[in-house]
Amino acid sequence: MKKVRVTHKRNKSAFVITSLVTLFICMMFTKGFTKFEHTGNNVFRIYVNDHYVGIIENGENAEHLLIEARRCVAQEKNTLLFMNGELRVEGEEMIYGTVDDEETVQLAMQEVLRGTIKETIQKSCTVKIEDYMVNLNNLDEAQKLLQAAIDKYDSTGSFVVELEYGDNHNLKVICPQVIKTDSDEEPVEEEDRFLPVEGFAAYLENLGLNGNVEQEEIALEDYETGVLSMRFIEDVEISEGYLPKTQVTDLQEAIDYVTKEQETPGEYTVKAGDTLSGISLAVNIPMQTLVELNSGVLESVNSTIRIGQILTITVPEPEINIERIERVYIEEIYDEPVIYIDNDEWYTTQSQVIQQPSSGFRRAVMDIRYVNDKEKEKTTLAEEILIEAVPKIVERGTKVPPTYIKPLDGGRISSYFGYRKSPGGIGSTYHQGIDWATPTGTPVYASSGGTVIYSGWASGYGYCVTIQHPDGRQTRYAHNSRLACTVGQYVNQGQVIAYSGSTGNSTGPHVHFEIIINGVRVNPFDYLG
Repeated sequence: MKKVRVTHKRNKSAFVITSLVTLFICMMFTKGFTKFEHTGNNVFRIYVNDHYVGIIENGENAEHLLIEARRCVAQEKNTLLFMNGELRVEGEEMIYGTVDDEETVQLAMQEVLRGTIKETIQKSCTVKIEDYMVNLNNLDEAQKLLQAAIDKYDSTGSFVVELEYGDNHNLKVICPQVIKTDSDEEPVEEEDRFLPVEGFAAYLENLGLNGNVEQEEIALEDYETGVLSMRFIEDVEISEGYLPKTQVTDLQEAIDYVTKEQETPGEYTVKAGDTLSGISLAVNIPMQTLVELNSGVLESVNSTIRIGQILTITVPEPEINIERIERVYIEEIYDEPVIYIDNDEWYTTQSQVIQQPSSGFRRAVMDIRYVNDKEKEKTTLAEEILIEAVPKIVERGTKVPPTYIKPLDGGRISSYFGYRKSPGGIGSTYHQGIDWATPTGTPVYASSGGTVIYSGWASGYGYCVTIQHPDGRQTRYAHNSRLACTVGQYVNQGQVIAYSGSTGNSTGPHVHFEIIINGVRVNPFDYLG
């Protein structure tokens, strides 16, 4: 019995050893197992977006597998997609073990990529109008957008927008053109379009014809009228591409934005004769808004403006501007332009009418150039004068008149020009100057250069100075504590002529300042620079 048990144990041990050897040999020769060799990294673990997707023998194939996975996912959606696929390959040396089939790894990559799809991108087009750009779904919408801009000024529907590729076809840039659809004119051959440089008469002589040919005059009624041409003022380009749907603008929204008038900054240069109220009417902006837009140079609606001063205004303009030429037949009362005769001895504030105007009456055919709805230029093609107009002739001065400055530094306005309550019961209820409250002894300056015609006591004015200026105006400075000029003295602008006080009819130290034109006291704020 003992001998039998020993044999059993020996057979069991031999069976185990044989099984292990057989298993090892199978592992070495079975597909998917790698035998151990000291060759460095022999298998590679693949990660996409830090997600493990498998292990392969050749790490160089990983990038190709990811590209193929992207292609397969994109084909499923039949469009272009945004997918985030960050690849990581980690090599290691394996003694033995299994590797994954590359097809299995690619399928795992697809699953990871599907989870990263954010949005699709689609074929679209971009309309570029100078610096402004808008993205639309297709070329048809781009054409409709530009057509809407044209239709706003074409009530007859005679003009259409056609899309044509530009000269450089490699860039696939489309340049829209505005075409008139109702033109019945036959195309002119290129060689017949221009006459020789010698002129029409020489051309006829070369043909053996008499060069003295009278051209038949076209009657006004025979001119064809209507809109002759339309075009985009800005450079407009269209390009095709692919964009996310979220970046594509709705067509109607794009039309509303491109064709409506936008508020864009503009400037206005003050001319001779301008007033703030006049400018307000001309640019259609309330005076208070003008003051707010120009707070650096205008304090209030009563502020004085100067020739050459530049004011900021807002000019409403659409993103795309349309120029059109319209031919019209008119019968109108007309005036000749004013004829000016310059007088270098007069100031620009002086003028005299030498000849009064008289309106005339005419029939005419004109080409009028518009930008959007604004008339920019008129060209008369033919006219018949029935009653000739007489021009207005004006002699005007060219010398720039002297400027006027505030007669003191600082101070607080204590009384404006015009009606007021009588201060202390001793002042006028209609104030004919401007008062600045200021401590006694404050220097008082000549508002403009001129000759002192009064310097002394003047009853209710107290100690007073009056200056005669070269433009015929006078300035007066009253209630001074003491004077610093004499009659007949010429003083320069800004020169000290007195010191403030409270003499005469006064309730406290201040500077009373007047500007007098033709014997009439005017509001100094209309003239101070």
